[in-house]
This record gives sequence, C-alpha cells and structure tokens, in this order.
Amino acid sequence: MIQVIKNPECDTWDDLLRRDTSNDETLSVRVAAIIEQVRQEGDKALLQLAKEIDGWENPYLQVTQEIIDATTQKITPKLRKAIDTAASNIRRFHEAQRSTIVDMETMPGVRCVQRSIPIERIGLYIPGGTAPLFSTVLMLALPARIAGCKEIVLCTPPSRTGTVTPEILYAASFCGVNRIFLAGGAGAIAAMAYGTETIPRVDKIFGPGNRYVTKAKQLVAMSQVAIDMPAGPSEVMVLADDSANAEFVAADMLSQAEHGTDSQAIVGVHSSTLADKIVHCLDEQLKKLSRKEFAEKALKNSKIAQFDDRQTLIDFANAYAAEHLIISMQNPWNIAEQITAAGSIFIGNWSPESAGDYASGTNHTLPTSGWARAYSGVNLDSFMKKITCQELTPQGLESLSDTLITMAETEGLDAHANAVKIRLNTIQL
Repeated sequence: MIQVIKNPECDTWDDLLRRDTSNDETLSVRVAAIIEQVRQEGDKALLQLAKEIDGWENPYLQVTQEIIDATTQKITPKLRKAIDTAASNIRRFHEAQRSTIVDMETMPGVRCVQRSIPIERIGLYIPGGTAPLFSTVLMLALPARIAGCKEIVLCTPPSRTGTVTPEILYAASFCGVNRIFLAGGAGAIAAMAYGTETIPRVDKIFGPGNRYVTKAKQLVAMSQVAIDMPAGPSEVMVLADDSANAEFVAADMLSQAEHGTDSQAIVGVHSSTLADKIVHCLDEQLKKLSRKEFAEKALKNSKIAQFDDRQTLIDFANAYAAEHLIISMQNPWNIAEQITAAGSIFIGNWSPESAGDYASGTNHTLPTSGWARAYSGVNLDSFMKKITCQELTPQGLESLSDTLITMAETEGLDAHANAVKIRLNTIQL
C-alpha cells in the first residue's frame, strides 16, 4: 500500500519527495479560460460554471441574512462550544502578534517611521465540497477582524444540496462576516479578483483549495490582486524514532491523506521495525475511516523513508519543506531549532496536527508544495501592509547630503542629486 525506502541517497530525494503535479498544462489553460469568462460575463458566468462543473442550479449568489439566521440555528450546542473555544485560542494568539510602531532617528535630524495599516478589502475562499472547512473561516476571518480590515467577502461552493454548509455559515456569522456568496473553484477566485455585478472586488485573496483554486490564485496574482500564498493539496511529514508511537504516526498520516486523493504523507524513521509497525497501523486504521477511498489513493503518493543517521533525517525534512511537520523524536525542541523550512511544526508525541488545524491557536493556512522554503503561514501581518515615513530636518539633510549626492551621481541620476543640492543652497542662504 505504501512504499518503504531504506537510506535513500541524497541525489534521489527530489524524485522521492516530488508532489503530484499531473495535468498542470491542461489545468492552466482551463483555469485561464474560466477566469476570462468570469471577467467578461460576471454573475452569468458564475451561474453557468456552477451548473456545468458542479451540477447544481442556484437561483442566487449572495446568501441573505435570513438564510444565514435560519441555517445557523441548526448548529448543535456542542459544536457552538467547540467553535467558541477554538476562536478564543486563535484570537489570543493572533492578538499577541500585533506589531508596534517603529519610530527612530537613524542619525541626528533623520527620523524614520514604520506603521502597520490593515488591507482594506479581503476575500476569503472557504472550500466546501466533500469536506467543508468551516475551521478555515475562523483561521482567516478572526485575524482579518483583529487587523482591522474594513470589508471581508467570503466565497464558498455549495453543498450537494445546493446550499451553504450550516457550519460555514455559523462560523462566518460568529466572526462577523455577512457578505457570503455561493461560488466555488476558479470562478470564485476570478470573481473576487475582478468583481461581478454581485461579488465585490477585493485587494487580497486568502484560503486553501484544490488545484483549480490554487492555479487561479496564482494567475490573478500576476496582475490583478494579492494572494496569501500558493497553497495547494495538504501534506504532512512525520519524523519518528523509537520513542514514537506507531499508532500516533499512522493516525497523523491518515489525517492528511483523508483530505483528498492528491494529499501526501511522508514519514522519516530511524528503524525498519518502526516502519513495519506504522504500515500495520495504517492498514488497521484505514479500515475504519469514512473517507477511506480518499485516504487510500493519497497513500499511493506517500512514502516512508528509513535513515540510520539523525542529522540526515533533519536534512530530509528541510529538503521537503512540509506544510505540517510533526517531530515524534527524543529532544524534539532541539530538532525543531534545526528546521529551516516548514509551515508549522508539531512538537512531540502529544501534538497531533489536528490541534493546529482546529484549535491550538496557530493558523492552519500554510504553504504547501515546498513553498515553506520562502513563505510563512498566514499570520496577523498577512492582513496588514507596512508604510514607512521619513522626515529630515535641514540639519539632517545637510549631514546626509554628501552620501546622497555621491550615490546618486555614481548611479548617473543627476536629478536625484540635484534634489538634494537645491535644498542645500536654500539652507546656506
């Protein structure tokens, strides 16, 4: 079911750790066509795409307040309490990320200031379909509120019955988001990027999704709108030594594999004995999953690699740059300090990736497909922009003038130098 590889050579790691990127060229063409269709035809295109791709006919795009109020009544007290607890932790962790104003003199008479300004219009994409991610609403809407974003638009595909999942509506309402639209896939991304008759244009789009959504975000980000990151199919890597519990490792692998057939779980272990135990546990746990079909297919793209050397195991993790990295080893914090590429790290045997997905407080919107080498997961700063100011007194300009003029003239930009010289002449008068 899952491939076990012993001591793979470094020059084979790229192939071993490759994500599934099948049909990329065909996908790009199709997504570009969808984006253009929505840009040209607006709401009409969204309704047509919903019927063509998802097989449902929706009489409206915007979810009314009446529908929101009626639907959210279906939420059980138990789930309300769970959402309240998760939201409290997420809110506390993100509120602690507020940055202070930087205000300093870099030299006498030269004052530099940096302040954070919220992005005004935010678009949230919340996956629906086979696994409606209402938890993603909390992860995105709460930080947006804390940051002070003025407008939050939410797009989500309908459930199989043609309505929004009650849990998504409740989470959105809980976070104070009431501009909710029934639109999914690449079409929803295009709608938020360009605007339609019903869905307003936004400044930055957040949220995970399938390959169509990810490709659409990448394409609109080239010219039209900012995006959080190119987040694609979910993935996990587990590093495990003999102190690990094989049942825990298998459960963490399956928690990612059940997301979808293109998800991936990679495990690095120290011993063949542990590898065999994990394989056995996978077989046993898989039988009990409601989403067994998804997980089985995902595991075909997953692997267990055995390494005799601890440092090689760490290097292997940095080469993969996992969205979620679980360290089930002795002295896990020591290992975590050596990790240079990961979306979010889960320390020790008692920190399942599920905690970060839902309620520990950290954000679960994370870079996938190796993007953790350059991208951070969503945080409060993701909803902010930094603006810098500088003020020079006459004395400050005079002190800095030689530096400015020398650098400008060396670059051949005489007007830059002249902007300083003119002011110097005025000071000297």
